[in-house]
Amino acid sequence: MLAQLPPASPDPLWSLISAYRADPRPERMDLVVGMYRDESGTTPVPDAVRAAETRLAEAGASKAYRALSGNADFNAGMARLLLGDAPARLARHYTMQSVGGTGALRLLAELVACATPKATVWSSDPGYVNHRPLMTAPGLGFETYRLREAAQGLDMAAMLDDLAPAKPGDVVILHGCCHNPTGIDMRPEHWAEVSAFCARRGLIPLVDMAYQGFGDGMEADAAGLRRVVDDNPTVLVAASCSKNMGLYCERTGAAMVLGESPAALSRVAPLLERIARASYSMPPEHGAAVAAEILAAPEAWLREVEAMRRRVAHLRAALGAALRAEGASAEFAALERQKGMFSLLPLGPEEMRRLREDHAIYGTETGRINVAGLTAAQVGPLARALRQVATPARRASAA
Repeated sequence: MLAQLPPASPDPLWSLISAYRADPRPERMDLVVGMYRDESGTTPVPDAVRAAETRLAEAGASKAYRALSGNADFNAGMARLLLGDAPARLARHYTMQSVGGTGALRLLAELVACATPKATVWSSDPGYVNHRPLMTAPGLGFETYRLREAAQGLDMAAMLDDLAPAKPGDVVILHGCCHNPTGIDMRPEHWAEVSAFCARRGLIPLVDMAYQGFGDGMEADAAGLRRVVDDNPTVLVAASCSKNMGLYCERTGAAMVLGESPAALSRVAPLLERIARASYSMPPEHGAAVAAEILAAPEAWLREVEAMRRRVAHLRAALGAALRAEGASAEFAALERQKGMFSLLPLGPEEMRRLREDHAIYGTETGRINVAGLTAAQVGPLARALRQVATPARRASAA
C-alpha cells in the first residue's frame, strides 16, 4: 500500500521555518510564521490567560469528556464577542467550538458540501493559502476574485467584477479584518457594498475572523461582520483565539452559522456535530475553558490586546519611515497604511530568495511578511535589506 501513495511536497511555509531554525546567523529574522512577538522576540502568554489558567487549576475540574459542540460558555462568549449584544443577531446564531480557526473552516466547508455539493467557494487572490485545500477537500468548487489596492484603497470594482459569475448558493470568503496575506482591509463603505451584493445575488458570506482586535480595535474589527449579518439571511463565520488570546498551540476556535430564524437553524447543530464526530469526536477543552474565563470578564484582556495592536501599528509606522529614509520605491508605502500582522512586499520570488540568502530575512516566496514578528531593533536592517534586494527598476522608480 505505501508504495502506491502519491508523492507529496513538504509544506512550503514549514519548510521555510525549518530553514530559519537551521540558519546559524545571529541576525536572522523569522517573518514567516503568523505569531505576535514582543520586544524580546518571544510570543508572550497574556496575563489574562495566565490568570485564567491559575483559576482553572485551583478549581481542579474533572477531565471527563465534554460535549461534541465543545464548551458551552466559550461558545456563548464567542457569539457575544463576534456579534455584540444585539438580541436580533444573537437569536439567529448557532456556534460550536472547533479545533482552531482552521478546524472551523473545515467544519463549515463540510456543512456547505452537505447542503449544496455543487456550490463554488470564492476566495480572494491573493488569499490565505489554506482556504483552497480546506474548501476543496469535501468536493466544493473553488474560484478567486481579485483583491487589489486602488488609489482610494481597495479596488472594489475589480472584486465585484470577478464575483459577477457567482451563482445563488455560492460562498464568498471575506476576511473580517487584517487580511492575510495583504493587510488590505475593507472600509465601512466597502462592507456595505459587498454585503448588499451578496444579499442581492443570493450568495453566502463566510467571514474568516482570525485577527479580531489587531486592526482598528476589537469592536471596530467586528463591524463589517455585523453589517453582513444584518443584511444577509445566511452567514458563516470561522473565528480563532490564536492571535488575540495567544492560544496558538491550544487550537481554540469557533464555527458559527447564522440563519433567518432559530427555526432555520434546526438542522445545523446535529449535522455539524456529526461532521465533528467523524473527524475528531470533540474539541480540546483547555483552551476553550481559558477563553471562556476571559470572555466572562474581558476588561483586562481587552487592554492587553489593544497594547498589542498599538505596538504592531507602531512597527508599521517605523518601517514606513525607515523605508522612506532609505529612499525605497513608493511601492513600499502601502506597508504603513495596511492593517494587522501581515503585508505583501512588492518583491518576487527571486528577490525574496536574495532577502533570505544575503540578509537572513525569512518571508514567504510570495512576499508575505509578518510585521508583528519584528522587534524595533530589526526595523532599520529590514528597511536597508529591502532597498538592496529590490530590482533595478524598483530602485530607479524611487530616484
